[in-house]
Amino acid sequence: MRVAVFSTKPYDRRFLTEANRETGHDLVFLEPRLSPQTASLAGGCGAVCAFVNDDLGAPVLERLATNGIALIALRSAGFNHVDLPAARELGLSVTRVPGYSPYAVAEHCAGLVLSLNRRIHRAYNRVREHNFALNGLLGFDLHGRTVGVIGTGRIGVRFTRIMTGFGCRVLATDPYPSDDAVAAGASYVPLETLLAESDIVTLHCPLTPQTQHLIDERRIAQMRDGAMLINTSRGGLVDTAAVIRGLKSGKIGHLGLDVYEEEADIFFEDLSDQMLGDDVFSRLVTFPNVLITGHQAFFTEEALRNIATSTLASVTAYERDGSVARVPPDALVQAPTPA
Repeated sequence: MRVAVFSTKPYDRRFLTEANRETGHDLVFLEPRLSPQTASLAGGCGAVCAFVNDDLGAPVLERLATNGIALIALRSAGFNHVDLPAARELGLSVTRVPGYSPYAVAEHCAGLVLSLNRRIHRAYNRVREHNFALNGLLGFDLHGRTVGVIGTGRIGVRFTRIMTGFGCRVLATDPYPSDDAVAAGASYVPLETLLAESDIVTLHCPLTPQTQHLIDERRIAQMRDGAMLINTSRGGLVDTAAVIRGLKSGKIGHLGLDVYEEEADIFFEDLSDQMLGDDVFSRLVTFPNVLITGHQAFFTEEALRNIATSTLASVTAYERDGSVARVPPDALVQAPTPA
């Protein structure tokens, strides 16, 4: 099948090309993001392969369907950027990669916790300037601290195991409690209890209408004073303006983000020679207790290999007999609901 691969970076080309040796599809690598203006580039293809910041709203899907596209193959686990009702109405099948490497994201989340706690990012810059003073770098032992895990899917369970390995008490909340999470050492509690008792709060749930701004002004007020907040899931889970107010007041003591709700025009691009037009993001990076990475939690050799293999396997299955693992119609209700 001829597949238009949007938002192509060198690493996408490398891993998809390697995986395609077994499947033999005709991959058309396109650097631009998928948008109403670029959708026509998929002309002559039967499938589109899209990433997290590609536009898969109704107008784009209509253009793709008109151009003969039958399959949308997401090389991501998240699908909040896809208008699923419009896709179903247009007869478009949508597949995703739900389990490419939960270890990658869980380990990156742990890295953010450790770096923020021990101010490793600040210490690195100090030492490079021959400043070896320790003032302002005081951290705390993770052992004995309480960690709140919101969302206990594969990533949440693996992060729980990492934190219990440090000797942490782990509280969890999820509308679908996991036996694996309990076996890993988590105790399920209501969300307000988790926020009130946790020294560290991490987000591991999908972005849906129910979880949009799950962490808002009211939820931040319920958190323990000086708590650490980590988000490696989707930017829209956090109300950024409310978080900035929490940082300014000291309610939030540390903030670690690998995602940002307005990241589409920023992340995955080299903007080092430009002025950022996003004043909110620019404000965030001025805080010394904030550490932001550019949506790289998934970025490991194993994850990229699994993403490429799984994505092309879905294309192969669809081409063969239409038997793809579609995003379920009821997926939007499978998310933590605020307590």
